[in-house]
Amino acid sequence: MAKLAIVATIKTKPGKRDEYLKFLSAHGKRCLESEPGTLAFDIMLPQSDPDTILLYEVYANKAAFDLHLTGSSMKQIRQEASDLQVSLTGVRCDLME
Repeated sequence: MAKLAIVATIKTKPGKRDEYLKFLSAHGKRCLESEPGTLAFDIMLPQSDPDTILLYEVYANKAAFDLHLTGSSMKQIRQEASDLQVSLTGVRCDLME
């Protein structure tokens, strides 16, 4: 099966990006440590938009991504940071190797 990459955009409430990043960084670390199919979880901060976060995630396959979406770390960050987030959008990509 082909690897699956996600490019996601998170919009935070104005002035809340740094607070959101604390929860997101912990989430990324948990995913890499406890989800064997999570291969990369990179956080990028656009210089021109202080309320936006970009993510680049790589999963071993679609099943690994599905497991990530329903996993305990995802549930935890939703509880911790949902009031700091305005929107979350993502694009699923086939990763060329």
